[in-house]
Amino acid sequence: MSLTLYHGEPNGPSLTVLAALYESGREAELVAVDLAAGERHSRAPQARLVEMNIEGEGPVLVADGEPMADSVFLAQYLDESGNGTLQPDDAYARWEMEMWCRFIIERVAPAAALLGNRAHLTPKLQAMSDDDFEVLVGRIGSADLAARWRKERVGEYPEAQLEDSRIKIRQAVEKLEARLSGDWILGAFTIADLETYAWLAGMVALVPEAFAGAPKTSAWLARVKARPSVQRALAAARTNDPLKAWAPGPEINRWG
Repeated sequence: MSLTLYHGEPNGPSLTVLAALYESGREAELVAVDLAAGERHSRAPQARLVEMNIEGEGPVLVADGEPMADSVFLAQYLDESGNGTLQPDDAYARWEMEMWCRFIIERVAPAAALLGNRAHLTPKLQAMSDDDFEVLVGRIGSADLAARWRKERVGEYPEAQLEDSRIKIRQAVEKLEARLSGDWILGAFTIADLETYAWLAGMVALVPEAFAGAPKTSAWLARVKARPSVQRALAAARTNDPLKAWAPGPEINRWG
């Protein structure tokens, strides 16, 4: 079976899937896409890539011509069709892993995306000419996603919304700190470790107070980063600091 992985910089969902690919032992053609430049919306086959990843920031895996999306599901597919080492065999433990990943996707990812985009993408978009920015946005088929790109260019969010996102990062670190009793979140290394690291690693510089009193989390971050699969994923970066690479994607964080 032929696999092609369209991925962004190794941060967020692209980091999860790249590392999961290397953990799985599968081989895939890697196609880097500059998500922050809106390249996904001008790359052929545009329609299939856009249809499978309407939110914009995530990777797309094409298996024998069939595209698939969503980082956790892609990591599960790669694991189950490969080495099978990233998911618990026990049914309850697997439920725990999936619930943990759901927490990361629904609570942490939108908060990280808001903070990451505002800190790193907004200045790049503001440096563009109006004409160049309109060309970029004009390629985006989704009106909702195009509106989010416009909002990211302005970069003006109420302080209450920014603080709400910072609170969610602090809560995630507190949850992680309380959970860690060994090397990994669930005892063995799983997709939960990859997905959590992928969204939290870039937050250390943006919400430093969340990590200041969390020694177990800090040690865990270092262990995940040192894992060979994560090192290989990070080596795929085309920028100097992939943790600063963000593009409009997860729905802007709901308050509350």
